[in-house]
Amino acid sequence: MTDIWFKAGEATVLAAEGQATDAMPEVLIGSVRGPVGQALASMMGQVQGHTRMFVVRDLNQLVRPLTMMTTKATIHTAEYVDLLGGVVQAAMGDAIIDCVSEGILPKDEVDELAMIIMVWLDPRCAEDPDLDKADLYRTNYEATKLAISRAIKGEPSIDELIANRKSVKHYALEGVIEY
Repeated sequence: MTDIWFKAGEATVLAAEGQATDAMPEVLIGSVRGPVGQALASMMGQVQGHTRMFVVRDLNQLVRPLTMMTTKATIHTAEYVDLLGGVVQAAMGDAIIDCVSEGILPKDEVDELAMIIMVWLDPRCAEDPDLDKADLYRTNYEATKLAISRAIKGEPSIDELIANRKSVKHYALEGVIEY
């Protein structure tokens, strides 16, 4: 039985210049016997516009720990689904397996853990004829690994958050408030 009960993490990796391939996964990790496992099981049905799927690296390659991915943006096109279930899913699958192989996730507990990853895929990606799929892979791979690592380590710590409260602000607050 795992000691990892309920851990959350997130990360943002920015796109290359001229791309809309920013990745911003939010990860929840925990025991299959706990609230994360229950939440994953309750996600088995589909919700219109917010596809849910197990993370697979390729056909017949379901990752361990069992991971469900879902979108933060509403899906409107087949092109979006193709990117989500293709490049993005593959990048996340590779990142999860690398987290296990590198010891970020405990190999001996993979069947005791479940993960839910909320995925940001900018809707502009599906419409961009010059989309750099390699950059889409890169951002999602790096951000998934970082989000998982942060979840396991409990980062950022509350002390870090308190220390940077007046020096770090959300990008959307530029010109809105001053610290």
